[in-house]
Amino acid sequence: MKYLTFLLVFLVIPIVLLAFYNRKQLPMRRIHRPLSTLMLLSLIALVYTTPWDNYLVYRGVWLYGSNRVIGTIGYVPIEEYLFFLLQPLFLSLLFLAFLPKTFFPPKPSLRWHSSHWKGTLIYSLLTFLGVVALKYERLLYAGLILVWAGPVLLGQWAFGAHLIRTYAPTVLKALSVGVTYLWIIDSWAIHDQIWTIAAQTSTGLKIGPLPVEEALFFFLTSLMVLQGLALLLHPQTTHDVDNTTAPHRH
Repeated sequence: MKYLTFLLVFLVIPIVLLAFYNRKQLPMRRIHRPLSTLMLLSLIALVYTTPWDNYLVYRGVWLYGSNRVIGTIGYVPIEEYLFFLLQPLFLSLLFLAFLPKTFFPPKPSLRWHSSHWKGTLIYSLLTFLGVVALKYERLLYAGLILVWAGPVLLGQWAFGAHLIRTYAPTVLKALSVGVTYLWIIDSWAIHDQIWTIAAQTSTGLKIGPLPVEEALFFFLTSLMVLQGLALLLHPQTTHDVDNTTAPHRH
């Protein structure tokens, strides 16, 4: 299968289906400019991921079949740039699909909850482990993932954990379903040799047929997208409503 066909079958079609579903549901929800928010998130993902992924291919961390792509920009296949845009869009639409019809986020507490400290510590530790992993060739891919994703997750959580927590059930549902789906299609793409993970810069450990580094990549990138979406959608961030009038969950 060509890389472009893979994107059409496994991402574009689900995105279209989710878009139709959400089109009927969004009028019942108080969401400020959802389309522009989703587009902004995808654009941010493209800009932030482009130099990092080019470096991965340059270092030979992952490879692609030259007969599977239509061309490259820099070191990376054109289809890969489309993936940067489509993955956030898919996850965002999944998030909106799981959002309760009558849900409106309660006014968050500005006090640092225990989960705020714990999350900050965990993301800091992940970033530190990434720096350490870069010293070892077999840990290079894992290290590059952690030092790239860790600071973003840390910044999101340190800035807005109190906002993200108000969407916690929806984030967890979208994360569980989205990551599982991405793991499945990634496993299929590797099996079909659309792309390949280099043995010399990875541990060789697998979760079923999926290299553990790929599992880590899709888990952390999905978490980055969903935390970012929660921050962008929250009324306290957009200032489009007076939070004092928002109903509270009990």
